[in-house]
Amino acid sequence: MDQLRDLLVNDLQDLLHAEMQLMQALPKMAEAANHPNLKEAFIKHLQQTEGHVERLKSAFELLREKAQPKPCKGIKGLIEEGQEIIEDHEEQEELAADLALIGAAQKVEHYEISGYGTARCLARQIGERDVATLLSRTLGEEESSDYLLTELSKPLLQEALLMDNSSARPAPAAKLKSQRA
Repeated sequence: MDQLRDLLVNDLQDLLHAEMQLMQALPKMAEAANHPNLKEAFIKHLQQTEGHVERLKSAFELLREKAQPKPCKGIKGLIEEGQEIIEDHEEQEELAADLALIGAAQKVEHYEISGYGTARCLARQIGERDVATLLSRTLGEEESSDYLLTELSKPLLQEALLMDNSSARPAPAAKLKSQRA
């Protein structure tokens, strides 16, 4: 049982560091976003992330452990990818850049969903129901953020496809007839 508790604490330390890194990355993503709804989503998620850190600190208190972050290499890599997308942003059309930002953000969300899901399961298994409840709440917010990003991407993708199709000009009818002959 001690090993499972240690594993839970280790997972929470990883998540705490991940959330702290995201608190630094989300303002940059909001600034890089072109679409106002995407900017707003990043700002809203920053506020949620601050709450996630507080919940993690509460979980540590419930476990009578120090809220000590442990370097999270997974999120570090995902944030580095996001930074590359932001740097490449200037060379892309606004829609493509926003869609790339959404993709980067969803990779982060999926990492967090996995981390919180695993930690919640561990907390339940070792009888830490209050910790599991805190983790469930954050997990729900991460899933909602992922869903919101998917919904934001749909009209942007449609608009990008329409722009792509409108720039492709059909061949003149006379040319098509000569090609068929």
